Amino acid sequence: MPLLVLQKRVLWLARAVPTPLTVQDDGEAGTLKVEGFTAQGYDAVREVFQRLVDEGRETGAGVSVWRDGREVVRLSGGWADVERRRPWRDDTLVQPYSLSKTFATLAALVAVRDGALALDEPVAAYWKEYGVEGKERTTLRQVLTHQAGQPRFPQEAANLDLLDDAGLRESLARTAPEYAPGTALGEHALTYGHLIDGILRAATGRSLQEVYDSVVRPALALDAWFGVPDTELERVADLEYASPDWPRQLHAAPWLQIPDGALDTRRVNSRDWRQTVFAAANLHTTATAMAGFFSSITSEEGPLRELLGPQLHTELLTSQVTGHDQVFGTRLTWTLGFLRDRGKIAKGGIGGSAAWWSLDHRHSCAYLTRRLDDHSRAAEIATVLGDNLAVVGDD
Repeated sequence: MPLLVLQKRVLWLARAVPTPLTVQDDGEAGTLKVEGFTAQGYDAVREVFQRLVDEGRETGAGVSVWRDGREVVRLSGGWADVERRRPWRDDTLVQPYSLSKTFATLAALVAVRDGALALDEPVAAYWKEYGVEGKERTTLRQVLTHQAGQPRFPQEAANLDLLDDAGLRESLARTAPEYAPGTALGEHALTYGHLIDGILRAATGRSLQEVYDSVVRPALALDAWFGVPDTELERVADLEYASPDWPRQLHAAPWLQIPDGALDTRRVNSRDWRQTVFAAANLHTTATAMAGFFSSITSEEGPLRELLGPQLHTELLTSQVTGHDQVFGTRLTWTLGFLRDRGKIAKGGIGGSAAWWSLDHRHSCAYLTRRLDDHSRAAEIATVLGDNLAVVGDD
């Protein structure tokens, strides 16, 4: 949404066989040491992560760093469940909120690759019901770059259930945009996935989940799921608030209020939520998967370029729009699926999860957490890697 830390107006921003986790209990109930590996030269990452766990600022997270096509850091710390009975493993799945949006983008671009969609044709050419109330000329490019004028669901959707995807899509189709598409910028916090899903259904006859599951996930070999299958549910971590006040503070943001429940851990920890698709927010994945994905996003020989083809791959990574983002409250640059500045290509989610490719240092990193708080933890990991997670809009 941002799904990033709204209250501070700071922008922070996903394949490997899991290794066994050795639990080292120091005698105090509910404590767990950091496990995993760091290659030579990366000990400072472990030290920072261990401190975050020791100080209680982290209760369950994974860190992964990739360089030159291999994973050089894989760390797990804390617990995967609220009861603190399941240690966090390197194969633990967690919901990273808006980091999910990148993979919704890829489903849309697969349809563009196949000729079922075009970036600059009106969405209404496919989704007839959408072409009303000033949205007649809205394009897929404007949707993917958060310029479609629908950064939140309309008030009429307030009575809809969080899992009523058809009802939520229809509410967006009927409603006028908040500003003329293409004239302003604001991350489409909860609406992004429903807009893409509606466009894909109309243009291809397939849902976002079907395109992702049949094409995107296998092509990229991603341990990342829209709709967690039964066989993977036991790996999913429970989200928890760092402070009881955290959700109340964020609910002041209008982008998060409709439909109710996207920040309610009673809902998002439920089996129903984990097995549905709310593509702006509820991908479930691992730190290794996210860092592995980001490690090859710019590669001309990588799986992402192979999936999309050279032209679309270039489009995906190219800065598309720079301006004042009304949701983030600051100036930034969007590509078709990422935030970008001179130092990095990145995406993250509210609550503290983030992943990025360092243009300066040619490594990738992912910090995925279940403890919903700010992004200072990922920022401290970034600092010891020589990165800066503050995003500045580039012209």
